[in-house]
Amino acid sequence: MSALACTPVVLRTPISVKSSFACQPRPKYRTSVSLAAAPATQIGFSDPFVLQLAETLEDSLSPSPLTSLQNLRDASSESLLSTPWPSRRDEAFRFTDTSLIRQAQILPVTQPPHVGKLAIGSEDTNFSHLFIADGFLMNSIPNASSLPDGVFVGSLLSDSSLGIRDKLSSFISDFQWGDMFWSLNGLGAPDVAVIYVPAGVRVETPIHLKYLSVEARESGSKVLPLSNPRVVVVVEDGGEIGIIEEFVSSEGNENKCYWTNSVLEVVIGKGAQVKHSYVQNQSFNSAHIKWTSVKQESTSRYELVEASSGGKLSRHNLHIQQLGPDTETEVSTFHLSAGDQTQDLHSRLIFDHPRAYSRQLHKCIIAHSSGQAVFDGNVRVNRYAQQTDAGQLTRSLLLEPRATVNVKPNLQIIADDVKCSHGAAISDLEEAQLFYMRARGVDLNTARKALVFSFGKEVVDRLPHSYLRKGVEKQVKEVLGRQAAGPTTGHRGRRKRSSRRAASAATRLNKKDDGGGGEVGGQFAWPPKLRSFL
Repeated sequence: MSALACTPVVLRTPISVKSSFACQPRPKYRTSVSLAAAPATQIGFSDPFVLQLAETLEDSLSPSPLTSLQNLRDASSESLLSTPWPSRRDEAFRFTDTSLIRQAQILPVTQPPHVGKLAIGSEDTNFSHLFIADGFLMNSIPNASSLPDGVFVGSLLSDSSLGIRDKLSSFISDFQWGDMFWSLNGLGAPDVAVIYVPAGVRVETPIHLKYLSVEARESGSKVLPLSNPRVVVVVEDGGEIGIIEEFVSSEGNENKCYWTNSVLEVVIGKGAQVKHSYVQNQSFNSAHIKWTSVKQESTSRYELVEASSGGKLSRHNLHIQQLGPDTETEVSTFHLSAGDQTQDLHSRLIFDHPRAYSRQLHKCIIAHSSGQAVFDGNVRVNRYAQQTDAGQLTRSLLLEPRATVNVKPNLQIIADDVKCSHGAAISDLEEAQLFYMRARGVDLNTARKALVFSFGKEVVDRLPHSYLRKGVEKQVKEVLGRQAAGPTTGHRGRRKRSSRRAASAATRLNKKDDGGGGEVGGQFAWPPKLRSFL
């Protein structure tokens, strides 16, 4: 196993961060509210592959009758003129190999799939379902009449008596943090799905956005169909809503090749609340790139729970920016790499106002010798963000000898009166835990799967709906069930070398365990819901 963890020095003055990564100088930070604009043009040379891809996207869509959407496409096209394809020499992609996309022929999806090919049904009738297939909005909310007055869920291109277009136009400006994939989405998005909640309105029924990938190629193909779904969520002052994003393959595409390049923009007004659930279970041969941009006004609350186990290349860029004091932010993410997969999370939390509260928990499991996980978490507390309370923790579980995780927690503090912390832990399963379960008649294979399952269950249990929890738990069990029945040679070799440590653990068990499945040696307690797995 190989693991790399870096904890840079916490700064009290605005000087550059020094770490073992030889980081490039960071740009100056700017604060702006945006919903749909592309990043500013970067200085550089034209990249023939990017230019060709941009030209293909432009040709695939007809000009939009909506001025704001056409302006988005024009700005994105301009930014791509000088944006190179990311490489390992770029700090943001140092550990992320994008050759799966770079070496393929990109084929944008130009038409919505035939409705007859889709299995559009309501798995949970308590949700309001919105289906997005290959970037195209396929249906309206079937029970829209049950939504509170003033709430709009639908296409930005559709006519609306609520004047949604005028309300959103005030949010459109430059977004300085997006990369090339953000611009590609802005250029190639055929439509924009909108969720709008007026001031003081609470939406009891969660909005379930189900993204279906229909256009695909057989495994091993050098052609990647590209879709660019884009969603904008605006919750005005005092509003509340729950958003569920679920990315899946359509029936028959579970092992096929395609590329989903998605963007979600969320603007949360004063005192408003948004609960965001994000589940990614796409084909193991697909590329999944996602951007999530969140703007929080004063006294607002944003909560994200993420579970990602699909995609050969999966990357989530999460950007959260505070626009007022007394905000609350909670981020919980779980990544599972059970094959030749890369699970990547790049998060950035920026605080510019006093009394912010944030908690970030990231857990990942690499259960394959060719699997890789990347975590780059940046929390920046600027000069005026006094009395900020920010915590960040990443924990990684490596189950194979050559499994790899690259961890880079990054805490930058310029303010004086703050309470901030971060930490990273990387390990395999503890021998004492395995011995504890085997001593009670559980075979080694079942014990390993149960402990791995309980490791990720801490995050999965935070999903606010039982339908999502059951689906993720089922997926994790299926993936773990496909693993080898017994431990690898590397694990067996390590256990032989640590036989004395196992004997010592057995002695502690005999002295301190009361036989009731409680604490063992002050280190391990039986997971609360482990019995249901067994």
